[in-house]
Amino acid sequence: MATDLAKFADKNGVKYFMISFTDLFGGQRAKLVPAQAIADMQEDGAGFAGFATWLDMTPAHPDMLAVPDPESVIQLPWKPEVAWVAGNPVMEDEDVAQAPRNVLRRLIDEAAEEGLHVKTGVEAEYFLLTPDGNALSDEFDTAEKPCYDQQAVMRRYDVVREICDYMLDLGWGPYQNDHEDANGQFEMNWEFDDALVTADRHSFFKFMTKSVAEKHGFRATFMPKPVEGLTGNGAHVHISVWDAPGAKAKTNVFATDTAEGSPTAELGLSERGAHFLGGIMKHASAMAAITNPTVNSYKRINAPRTTSGATWAPNTVTWTGNNRTHMVRVPGPGRFELRLADGAANPYLLQAVIIAAGLSGIRSKADPGKRYDIDMYAEGYKVRGAPKLPLNMLDAMRLYDKDRELKAMLGEAFSSAFLKMKRQEWDSYMAHFSQWEKDHTLDI
Repeated sequence: MATDLAKFADKNGVKYFMISFTDLFGGQRAKLVPAQAIADMQEDGAGFAGFATWLDMTPAHPDMLAVPDPESVIQLPWKPEVAWVAGNPVMEDEDVAQAPRNVLRRLIDEAAEEGLHVKTGVEAEYFLLTPDGNALSDEFDTAEKPCYDQQAVMRRYDVVREICDYMLDLGWGPYQNDHEDANGQFEMNWEFDDALVTADRHSFFKFMTKSVAEKHGFRATFMPKPVEGLTGNGAHVHISVWDAPGAKAKTNVFATDTAEGSPTAELGLSERGAHFLGGIMKHASAMAAITNPTVNSYKRINAPRTTSGATWAPNTVTWTGNNRTHMVRVPGPGRFELRLADGAANPYLLQAVIIAAGLSGIRSKADPGKRYDIDMYAEGYKVRGAPKLPLNMLDAMRLYDKDRELKAMLGEAFSSAFLKMKRQEWDSYMAHFSQWEKDHTLDI
């Protein structure tokens, strides 16, 4: 039985609800609704003008209604009189097909029809900067190898502890926090769950992290490459598929005890797991338009060596065992880690494109190709024939546009809207003139 939001408000002292949806660019949009009005909103939704957000709509479109999903409701731990709830955009009694959460919901249902229930965990990296975004928040965070630096993490203990305490209170099962590989960079891990739950929590985590950082006088950013020369913000996703959703899941469909017969079986990945991985490998270059959606994204996955010694980001479509220099690694039986996505990835589209590519692979019995166990950063030149990842956002969009199967899986309405809006973004970027251009061209 669905949660009654009015009763939830009475029980928990909630005065306002944030009915939220995420647009095509990952922007989080919300209406603040008094608890006294939530009963009607739960039925009919909160009204938005879609054109005023990054959706492919015009001012002439009718109201778009974000109908709250009551099972997603989260009471703000830092402001408990407010509760956040994810909304499913609807227009004239029909789901808005281009809306990212609707794209994900449809693909989850499609996978469920085949007895496949995708569970994921996401590792969302972020930087803590000064409020203007121009410098690291910690002037003493200068180590050449800053990863796991205990002094640096403790200097930002108040921020990290507060966020982790909130995740504990929310029952997310956070299990570790660390200073990451770049100066000023952090990562916090929590337990994996159904893909929609993970997407909602990923979305809320970004909102919560930014809010807590602002409270402490800092600015949190998930920008893929916010600081030149430093490791960028990844959003690695650990993927497994089960026989049922939620707590009903008993069998990991990706797991196998057979250690012979294929390079994937040796790592504990079943035949269906191998085909799902095959779909990821098949569509990876086109997926980058979703997993790495900004101009800045390609300064992370195609970056030169960083000050710490490695970018920790892929540039080639390869997979491996427990080796972090490849796009996909299989660190243990029954799951694999996609290391392609960055912090700009839309939480809902990230999960959706993984499911779409994986389903494609299972249906076509896709072969993931050769397993490489070399250090790709030092010996990548030895790999022949593996596709390269796009060099820029325009290349990624073109590859996505050419991948008819992936576009159809994500939906023609979504794909058309997404490509249109991203082309406009690219045109805006190309119309911008930078200081670099003047520095290198003014006197030629």
